Amino acid sequence: MKKYPNLPALTTEQMIEVDRLMIEEWGITLIQMMENAGRNLAELAKRLLQDLNGKKIVVLCGTGNNGGGGMVAARHLRNRGADVDVILVGDETRLKDVPAHQWNILKRMDVVVPDAGLSQADLIVDAMLGYGAKGNPRELIANMIRRANENGTLILALDAPSGLDTTTGIPADPCIRAHATLTLALPKTGLLTPEAKPVVGDLYLADISVPLELYTALHFKIISPFISDTIIRLN
Repeated sequence: MKKYPNLPALTTEQMIEVDRLMIEEWGITLIQMMENAGRNLAELAKRLLQDLNGKKIVVLCGTGNNGGGGMVAARHLRNRGADVDVILVGDETRLKDVPAHQWNILKRMDVVVPDAGLSQADLIVDAMLGYGAKGNPRELIANMIRRANENGTLILALDAPSGLDTTTGIPADPCIRAHATLTLALPKTGLLTPEAKPVVGDLYLADISVPLELYTALHFKIISPFISDTIIRLN
């Protein structure tokens, strides 16, 4: 991160604590964070494709909060002119309250599909597994990872490529091979390792409105990297 040499990287456990403090101590709700993440993800998709009008985008969503961020992005992408298909890679009954809320919006928008031809997409958005995932993905997600990787289609991952350990940087078998990754709040240590580089691709960081004072309470001294933009490129 030559452009931002003083920007710290967090382990998975440290990022869990940041999320906890935002909700429990600062009153910033999960739905607010999810909206910020998804809106920034949609914006980066636009920058990568340059023009969203008529572009085919397939969003692969898991059942956790990472999937919820992908669902928010799908809404914004559809509203900005993209042809969006959203696939839930998991059991709908496992959705927690906030991702379920996002999912119900998408069903009303008629963008939910049981499957889609990934090879016809201009962009695949990977929002299957978040920063807390450990070990090899279960078979349903593993199969979708293999399908996405085999197409050679441009892949944009949310927070981390599905299958990457965000503390160690060791890719699971299989792991999404993203062309670009949009991580949130602060970079995770595992995104910066040599082993992770082939699956992370171009690394971007997005603002989800974590107060700088929260980082101070965790003994991090940070100058906001988001002075000029809510999305910055780190490599």
